This record gives sequence, C-alpha cells and structure tokens, in this order.
Amino acid sequence: MQEMTPPNVAPGAAAAIARAGVQGTPGQGLVMGTWGFFIGFAAVALYGPAAHTFQQSMQLSPLLVGLLVAAPQLTGSLLRIPFGAWVDKVGGRLPMLTLFGMSIVGMWGLVFILVTVPHVTAALYPVILLFGFMSGCGVASFSVGIPQVSYWYPRNRQGTALGIYGGVGNLAPGLFTLALPFAIGALGLAGSYLAWLAFLLIGAGVYGWLARDAYYFQLRARGTGAEEARRVAQSCGEELFPRDSVWGALMTAAEETRTWGLTFLYFVSFGGFLALTAWFPTYWINLHHLSLTAAGILGGVGFSLLAAVARVFGGRLAERFSGEWMAAVSFIIVLAGAGLLTAVISFSTNVAGELLIGLGMGLANAAVFKMVPKYVPHAVGGASGLVGGLGALGGFVFPPLLGLFAGAMGDSGYSGGFFIYVVLAVAAIVVSIGFIRTRDTPVAA
Repeated sequence: MQEMTPPNVAPGAAAAIARAGVQGTPGQGLVMGTWGFFIGFAAVALYGPAAHTFQQSMQLSPLLVGLLVAAPQLTGSLLRIPFGAWVDKVGGRLPMLTLFGMSIVGMWGLVFILVTVPHVTAALYPVILLFGFMSGCGVASFSVGIPQVSYWYPRNRQGTALGIYGGVGNLAPGLFTLALPFAIGALGLAGSYLAWLAFLLIGAGVYGWLARDAYYFQLRARGTGAEEARRVAQSCGEELFPRDSVWGALMTAAEETRTWGLTFLYFVSFGGFLALTAWFPTYWINLHHLSLTAAGILGGVGFSLLAAVARVFGGRLAERFSGEWMAAVSFIIVLAGAGLLTAVISFSTNVAGELLIGLGMGLANAAVFKMVPKYVPHAVGGASGLVGGLGALGGFVFPPLLGLFAGAMGDSGYSGGFFIYVVLAVAAIVVSIGFIRTRDTPVAA
C-alpha cells in the first residue's frame, strides 16, 4: 500500500522518501508509539483496583498489599534501561513486541490461576506476585516509545510530540483503574483479567501490523551502512540519530551529569505517579471507607486521568516556558498537594490534595522529558532508559513505604505516609532550580 508523504517535510524530502522506498510518517510513528505505550502501560493498574479484593481473600498486611500493587512497576522499571537503549540499535518495533510477549505470558499465568483455583489464599501470594512481575514487563514500553517517537520528529517539535505521547499513553492506568472495579462486579476477578488478556493480545497484534520504525532504522534493517543510512534518512527529514553501540548509548547518557538530575526528578514525578495510581484505591477504601467502585473513580479520574491530561498540555507549556521552569512550578504544585494529604484527614481536603498532586506530577513528567533530548541529543534512547528506568523505580519503592506507615500507625498512617512526598517535592524543587541556573551550560558532544 502506498504510504502518505510526511507533512511539513523539508524541500526535496518527499522525493528522497520515494527514492529510498521507506515507509511511515511522523504521525503514524506517534500514533503507533503511543498505542504501544498505552496497551503496555495499563499494567500499572494491574493490582491496584483489585488490591482490596486480594487483601480480603489472602488476609494481607498493608505492607504486603503495597508490595503486591507495586510488583508490575519493578520489572517495568528495570527493563526500561536495556530496552530503551536497544531502540538505539534496532528501532522501537522489535523491543516493543518483545515486551508485549513477556507481558502476555504473565497475564496468561494470572488468568490461569484465577480460573482454576476457586479461592485464592495466602499460599498463592508468591505466585500472584510473580505473575505481577511478568505482566509488568509491558510497563517498560514507555522507554521504548519515547525514542521511537523522538526519532520521527525534529528537535523543535519534541515537546509537543512527546507530550501527546506521554499524556495519551498515561491515560491507560487511569482508565483501567476506573474500569476494573466495574468489570470485577460484572465479570468477577477471573473474567476481568481474561478480558484484559484479550485486550493485550489484540493490541499487540494491531501494533505489530501498523507500527513502523523511523527511516534510519528501516534502512539499517535492509543492510544499508550506518553512514549511508544516516545520509539518506537525513535527506528524508530525519534529524535525530543514535550512536552505534547499545551500551555506548547508556554510557553516553550516564556521562552527562545532568542525566542524573533528570533521573531524580523523574523518580519523584513519574515514580510517584506510578505508585499513587496503584495506591490511591487502597487509600480511599481504608482511610475514607469508600466502595471499590468509588475508590476506582477517584483514583482513576481524580488522579491518573488528570495527570495524563496535564502531561499533554505540559509538553506545550514546557516548549513555551522551558522544561526547567515548568519542572520547578510543577513540583511546587506537588508539594502543595502532598501537604494537604499529609496534614489533614478530611474527604474534601484530601480530594483537593489528590487533584493537586496529580496535576503537578503530570506537568513535571512532560517537563522532564522535554529536557532529555536537549541534554543527551546523541543518545536519546540510552537517556530514556536511564531516566525512565531508574526514575520509575519510585513506583516500586513508594507503595511498600506507604504500607509501612499504615501498618505502624493504623488508618491515620494512610495520611501520614504522604510526608514522603513532601520531602521529595522539596528536594525536587531544589534540583529544578539547579537546572534553571545551569541551563545555558553547553552539553558535551
């Protein structure tokens, strides 16, 4: 089928694309990268909305609940580093499909257990946890899609493209947090996860059918030499190109000091987002005694979806006001929300705190990844792997810590645990100010 010529190409690029025989458009790259991220990233909400059901069935402590809801985040975080770097070698399509395959195996195992075992007891906790780790492989799709989309777009459109990518992809946990309680009520726990498995299979198939890598990677896959592929892809309008070595991309990113500052900011914003997406349903049920569906609505709409929408607009704001300034403002908003959630146990005040912390984290997520191509332009995939992987570890670290507060302090601990976010937000503001003060320092080539 004849592919459409990419819009807004440089003079002569359309003819170069036809001569090279490459396929796809930036729009297609953005849509398919976002779709892959959406279907894989939904695993963030794998256990959060169902945590209360598992807690009652297996008689779990708050700490074990926190570990359970955080399980998908561990593999989803650690795999971001090698898979993000792998994109710099082969493009995003193969790494994305590999992650889907591992996630499908985990989801199938979970469905098998729930269908064949009539009553899930504490003895099955390690197995449920294991399948959570495997299902969470799809969460790593984030650091694959970031460079996959970046290589399609010029530098001056990175903020908008990645803002759309991150915002729409981030809708998945919120939508699944919202839908899963209703699905459990209608289909039961096993039926709900079976439907999720079907969605994952269909989504992976659509991605495999329609996804295209950027022109450079298409040319390399045909056996074209690196320099020739770079020259031809550049004539087609591509601006960003990777280094040849996967681990070289990681080392290049690691050698830039500010990569680690970005990693910390992302640890607070995106790691915090992952953690609270999984934790808020438990918070609302245990502290304010809401129903499963009401907790899902508050966690899904009030936090996750708000953060996702904020991320879309955050990309544009970061282009206008700079990622450094947007990061500082965003973490001030996070601090205000965390303060309300920590200091006051009041339903209306806590809802306001949840909205503020969701808004701040969504804006901060966009701001951080607006800065990644700026500071590590020659290893976007490697930087995405480091920042996305290590930063997202917060999604695994924070829920057990929040569970420790609840286990030690009782119901009031569900509120007191947010002091963690107060401390982290203050530190993130300080780091953001550091970026503002050094933003004109040249980046090492």
